[in-house]
Amino acid sequence: MQIYLYLQEVQKSVLSILTHLYYNDYEPFDRNTYSQMPDIIKLLPDSVANQIAAGEVIQRPASVVKELMENSVDAGAENIKVIIKDSGRTLIQVIDDGTGMSETDARLSFERHATSKISSANDLFAIRTKGFRGEALASIAAVAMVELKTRKREEDSGTIIIINGSKVELQEPCSCPAGSGFAVKNLFYNIPARRKFLKSDNTEMRHIITEFQKIALAHPGIRFSLHHNDNEIYNLGTGNLRQRIIGIFGRQINNDLITLETSTTLITIKGFIGKPENARRTYGEQFFFVNNRFMKHPYFHKAVVEAYQNILPPESVPSYFIFMETDPASIDINIHPTKTEIKFEDERAIWQILMASVKEALGRFNIVPSIDFEGEAFIDIPVSSSFKGIPEPPPIELDPSYDPFAGEDRLTDHNRLIEKFERENISGWERLYTALGREEESSLRIETERRFFQIKGKYIVCPVRSGLMIIDQKRAHERILFEKFLAYLNNNASISQTELYPVTTQMNPADIYLLKEILIELELLGFRLEFPENSTVTITARPSDIGSADPLMMLEILLEEYKNTQTDPSTDAKEKVAAAMACASAIPYGKTLVKNEMEDLFDTLFSCKSPNYSPKGKPVINILTLEEIDKRLR
Repeated sequence: MQIYLYLQEVQKSVLSILTHLYYNDYEPFDRNTYSQMPDIIKLLPDSVANQIAAGEVIQRPASVVKELMENSVDAGAENIKVIIKDSGRTLIQVIDDGTGMSETDARLSFERHATSKISSANDLFAIRTKGFRGEALASIAAVAMVELKTRKREEDSGTIIIINGSKVELQEPCSCPAGSGFAVKNLFYNIPARRKFLKSDNTEMRHIITEFQKIALAHPGIRFSLHHNDNEIYNLGTGNLRQRIIGIFGRQINNDLITLETSTTLITIKGFIGKPENARRTYGEQFFFVNNRFMKHPYFHKAVVEAYQNILPPESVPSYFIFMETDPASIDINIHPTKTEIKFEDERAIWQILMASVKEALGRFNIVPSIDFEGEAFIDIPVSSSFKGIPEPPPIELDPSYDPFAGEDRLTDHNRLIEKFERENISGWERLYTALGREEESSLRIETERRFFQIKGKYIVCPVRSGLMIIDQKRAHERILFEKFLAYLNNNASISQTELYPVTTQMNPADIYLLKEILIELELLGFRLEFPENSTVTITARPSDIGSADPLMMLEILLEEYKNTQTDPSTDAKEKVAAAMACASAIPYGKTLVKNEMEDLFDTLFSCKSPNYSPKGKPVINILTLEEIDKRLR
């Protein structure tokens, strides 16, 4: 081992000498001038280069968990244990019973671009392992204190290595079980800025759980466990894919799973999709894998949603656990450091196959209604026994000689009607003038007799002086509720309504941690929550403002809105929770409003501090001017 370290130092020295000679011999301009200038291009020290690489690979504690778990899977482990302290800030420990490493391999594993998984460029097009770049351990060791204990099964003793900030402090033989055990302590201790910008413990733990789920789903034949601060979150035994899904997301999901299986020359698709009636409003049960590697693919997600068209509840997303198998040469997994964005050679064809496969699975389980065009349609309409035929129409007497305008009296009556019509329309002109005078005070003030019209259950239209005002009813209600809920949070003025029968449900543990993260704000709004188990939540009270709405559905919508609410980094949690709650509670599109409801919405909107924009910054009001209308009708 000492010889190896000596040769490594020699290699660095030779490289430095060659670089120096190269620049001294290079003559782009006069040598005398060049010789007087100091060298400005230098090779970065390994510690700095590793920290730069860590910025791409290690973004948060969950990144460390992902990389270490993938290495354990590649090592052929049958049992993988993950131990977390303080959401990864203090400790991330991954222990496996894989093949382990020799003394030399253990030391080399922390060098950049050192890997056992590829040996030539051609290997990049036949990758079936997880990590292959050889950057993970070097990046982790650059930003944390790392301890590795490892032993090969056939060897009697193992090796311990301790590295702090890329500097090897200890390497010696030790006694340890077969396999590898990594302990990553004090992540980003030497980069205070990175450590400062880590999110709350609940947020970071939520990301760790998500990464754990991705790897555990892809390998149901491996036993996994996850512990956080001495609490067991998961203890997953070996089994098939269905058993692994149930182990992660709870027993209630078992009856929701529909088998998916399609095989073509281009790709093989297997896995499960969820029944549409059980689709949730929150994301978290949507997984794509290719060759047992998790991937993000919005384009394929659209194919799945398209297959569910017209059978999903509004604003909900189906669950799916879809595994694809294809030739590794037909995909590129080397386009992003995290290896979750994957490029397919023929994405359009796969999109069609995927959508057809999901539709076929839904049809096979009688989820999608089918129409039989071959059978004869016959509708038996009962006829009353007392029916005696259609009666003849009553006779109408006609006077062909009648002239409505003949005679002086009839003409006088006609003129009298015209005079009455003109008098009624001319009278009251003072009110019209007064109304126009008031409109000049504000271009947005509607006429004295306010008129509202609803279009497609989405827009409220009313005439104004400059044209037509169009109001998005959902966004308008969101703005109203946002300011209302924000006032509650700032003044602690909400009222809770105790549930006569508390509602208990299982949730994704990642969502449980998110609820705990915003628990104070939820309580200020009126929710009262309890957490009997790691993946269970009980709603004991709800905000009185949501009326008869389902509190569980409201909580799910709020969670998803909170995840997707894009706000300025300086925005506090109260505003974000208020915006999410407003979006979850607002009247939905498609709801018919009566005149009084539209008037109340209008008046309340214009009493808000910022009526023009929704909490997400989208426009609430638009004016269709008379000029625009004239142009369209030319």
